[in-house]
Amino acid sequence: MNTPKAPPPIVTAQGASGSTHIRSFVHRRAHITPSQEQAIAQWLPQWAIRYQNAPLDLPTAFGRAAPTILEIGFGMGETTQQIAQARPGDNFLGVEVFNAGVGALLKRIHDNELGNVRIIQHDAVEVLRDMIRPGSLAGAHIYFPDPWPKKRHHKRRLIQPAFVELLVSRLAPGAYLHCATDWEHYAQQMLAVLSAEAGLQNTCADYAPRPDYRPLTKFENRGLRLGHGVWDLIFTRRTPDGVASATEAN
Repeated sequence: MNTPKAPPPIVTAQGASGSTHIRSFVHRRAHITPSQEQAIAQWLPQWAIRYQNAPLDLPTAFGRAAPTILEIGFGMGETTQQIAQARPGDNFLGVEVFNAGVGALLKRIHDNELGNVRIIQHDAVEVLRDMIRPGSLAGAHIYFPDPWPKKRHHKRRLIQPAFVELLVSRLAPGAYLHCATDWEHYAQQMLAVLSAEAGLQNTCADYAPRPDYRPLTKFENRGLRLGHGVWDLIFTRRTPDGVASATEAN
């Protein structure tokens, strides 16, 4: 008789102050292909940035000054690749922990000659806290994060008030935050948490139409064919009184 598997443990990190936070991931065994392993061995030094407990200079990291978009949890990098190709004037900083995804995106970067993508293989919360300067991001993408569907696991979801407050502090005034999920309950939680953050303003009454820059993945297309919903949320960081956002200024 098969013994039911216990849910993965909550993985926490402890800071210098002794406080802990829920990581943006849980440890899982993930299959990695030989081509992904080869990509890591060959191209990780060229396109990846090591985690450091010090602010990152974004123009130096990308070799140019350009609006920088942070993507948290890029999976296999399909969406990252397509958005980076469609928006060559922007820099994209992808944060992912799993080797298979890192190897897959490295291969996409090499095969498509994407000079505007960099990778940090580390916990996103620590990257935001330690490496991203306040007010330095032009945007952030969080697409299809782990929904933790069971009620007792909802506290493990990434979109929580403390995390959103940290993320918003790293956005420049007028910068945007774009989340997407295919779990309706998580979409409702996202909407409530983001709407309650004083530093954010919703661009729509509630959920947003999928913008042209976010492509449909194979997984998403399959879900839509089966009648599954997808919810996009696009918020912007509020600007100080009398200061126009970059969009308004142009």
